[in-house]
Amino acid sequence: MKYRKLGDSDLEVSEISLGSWLTYGVGVEADKARACLEEAFTQGINFIDTANVYGRGAAETFLGEALQGRARDSYVLATKVYFAMSDEDRGLSRAQIEKQLDASLQRLKTDYVDLYQCHRYDWDTPLEETMEALTRAVESGKTRYIGFSEWPAERIQAALDMPGVAKFVSSQPQYSLLWREPEDEIIPLCAANGISQIVWSPLGQGVLSGKYDPDSPPPKDSRAVSDSMGGFMGGFMGRLMHPETLRAVQRLKPIAEEAGLTLPQFALAWVLREPNVASAIIGASRPSQVRENAGASGVVVDTQLFMRAEAIIDEALAAQTV
Repeated sequence: MKYRKLGDSDLEVSEISLGSWLTYGVGVEADKARACLEEAFTQGINFIDTANVYGRGAAETFLGEALQGRARDSYVLATKVYFAMSDEDRGLSRAQIEKQLDASLQRLKTDYVDLYQCHRYDWDTPLEETMEALTRAVESGKTRYIGFSEWPAERIQAALDMPGVAKFVSSQPQYSLLWREPEDEIIPLCAANGISQIVWSPLGQGVLSGKYDPDSPPPKDSRAVSDSMGGFMGGFMGRLMHPETLRAVQRLKPIAEEAGLTLPQFALAWVLREPNVASAIIGASRPSQVRENAGASGVVVDTQLFMRAEAIIDEALAAQTV
């Protein structure tokens, strides 16, 4: 496993990290989830990402139990705040950041997190209030660093321009061969300001694993048909499951083989080709998935192979918009 520096922090994070959205505490049985976590550490993964809203605290509670007995300085732990935890509790106000951070620490059974992230931008709270609360969280020692997820570029810049507040070191965008939007504004802005990307959905919700056949129903044990894990019938995976996209993904398999990789490894290596990406967050329901995905770290792939893959995907996505 290779490691990269997280922005202008002193954190060294594994190129592959383990996430808990839709899985731990929710869609994956505790024993299987614990086995995945143990395999992650065996593979050299040191970065664990979660959020208070995942299972309304269930993911954090699972991790709090599962991480007991492991040296706190042996892993990097990140969580998030913003989405509704109750009818009254949501957003990035001073009161919510203080309340939700304390609740997360209690569930995680730790005195601090290494990274506390704003899960989305809160248009109902002044940015000054949010940044002041995050700064106090850092000064109190409850979090070492702060980050954000899916913030607009102009709001990131506004936070960077604010004097006397803690500085963001990470951005968590959706980014994959199927979703390249961060390349336009977010990655250049962050790269110029000491902020690294921690990528979510680098495998396009599993679509880039190649397991979905455009001419057959999704596998019965796949995320696409699981209500608890974001089934595409609910809308989230709809655009990813378009037949043209699935056919294009199948065409990537020979390219991955040419690189000496499985298709998931190739897709993860594509994300990690970007220097501003510190880590790609994977979701796993089986230890074998963790092992396979960890194998994407440190691989060297001919740029021409990546370019061929990009051309295939770009053509398929363009066909959907015609």
